[in-house]
Amino acid sequence: MLDPCALVFSLWTAAYAINRRLDPNYLLLSLLVFSITFPGAQHLHEGLRPLVRRIVLGWLGIASLLLFFGYATQYIRHYDSDVIIAWLWLAPATQLGLNLLTRAAAPRILALQGNLQRVAIVGMNEQGLALAQQIADDRYSGKQVVGYFDDRDQLRLGGLGRFPMLGRIADLPAGVKALHISQLYLSLPMMPQSRMLSLLDELRDTTASIYFVPDIFVTDLIQGRMDTVGNIPVVAVCETPFTGLNGLVKRGSDIVLSLLILLLVSPLMLAVAVGIKLGSPGPVIFRQRRYGLAGEEIIVYKFRSMTLCEDGGQIIQASRNDSRITPIGAFIRKTSLDELPQFINVLQGRMSIVGPRPHAVAHNEMYRKLIKGYMVRHKVRPGITGWAQVNGLRGETEILDKMKDRIEYDLDYLHNWSLFLDLRIILRTVLIVLMDQHAYRYGSSPTPLATAIWPTPEMSA
Repeated sequence: MLDPCALVFSLWTAAYAINRRLDPNYLLLSLLVFSITFPGAQHLHEGLRPLVRRIVLGWLGIASLLLFFGYATQYIRHYDSDVIIAWLWLAPATQLGLNLLTRAAAPRILALQGNLQRVAIVGMNEQGLALAQQIADDRYSGKQVVGYFDDRDQLRLGGLGRFPMLGRIADLPAGVKALHISQLYLSLPMMPQSRMLSLLDELRDTTASIYFVPDIFVTDLIQGRMDTVGNIPVVAVCETPFTGLNGLVKRGSDIVLSLLILLLVSPLMLAVAVGIKLGSPGPVIFRQRRYGLAGEEIIVYKFRSMTLCEDGGQIIQASRNDSRITPIGAFIRKTSLDELPQFINVLQGRMSIVGPRPHAVAHNEMYRKLIKGYMVRHKVRPGITGWAQVNGLRGETEILDKMKDRIEYDLDYLHNWSLFLDLRIILRTVLIVLMDQHAYRYGSSPTPLATAIWPTPEMSA
């Protein structure tokens, strides 16, 4: 209710301050604004920057919608322009002020209530410690961590951290009653179903709310979330971020941006094609097999920058002063113009503008044996640019650790994808292409290991 109330209150304030009255047309407008300003539940512990970004972007969307229909229907003439202009500035400021005031007041309100929920955690493992820390550090949780229950000896557990050991798991039913525990979190490692059912059966004699905390440290969750199949609950452990609405947003932004870019650079692409054709014999477009979405083979297009096109089981990397690189090829590789045909791949649905960079099939087969979780990056379409590339991992990976770092960035992208992150990566890519004069093909000579392990022989990033 906070955001819609803030917008309505700011509208009434602007109207009354300027006109000294609140006309019926402003009441109708406030009803409309209230009905379209429910963005969903927000967390009190949302960071200040995300809060400001959410408020500004949300208000821009609402204000643009209202102004568009106001001018289209001519209903805007029924409103004082001074009131509207004042409201455009006052509304987001009121939202921000009320959000900050609520955050400041919430802990004091909880303290005045004096009925903090007493919490115990079953399982003093890495996850249990992290959960206790999260609850204790959350000013708005209304919860108090009492301690842990665990069967392991305290010497094996090491330090107890901030909270005491309350007893063994067998002591749970009696301990919950004696300590007036209202919430119990079961943060236990994988155990037989019979033992878990027995424990839950023993706890039925208490009034504590019981929560099962899946052991997320067993595996690296990618877009982990709860879902249902029919009426059966399931937990997503490894999933693409591009499902449902996110998939439509991602694909729609790819189509719009790639069409716009191709229209803008088509004269430049024609000039590059002519230069390649006149500069050396061979095709203008270099085609090579890559692994795409779900590990399926795709054909990726690039402007040819070398005298030959390799696409076999063994590919020799490009190196400094490589005799295979043509004069025009050296220029387009340095300026990343060789990547432009990949926007056609984006329109075809084989690639995305932002995503993990695709590697040659031969290198994929090698790396999937050397790096754990390597193939998870194929849960999304490969990209022309990616999170790894704008974080200093363009070009060659002379040692295996560099490729591992690249994969970590790719998986981080899958964890944290948003449209805002995509736009940020695109902007940083443009800045890097314009400013960076040290692309890999002009760097130091490759080491022997770099000859054996090479990610993308015909790719500039």
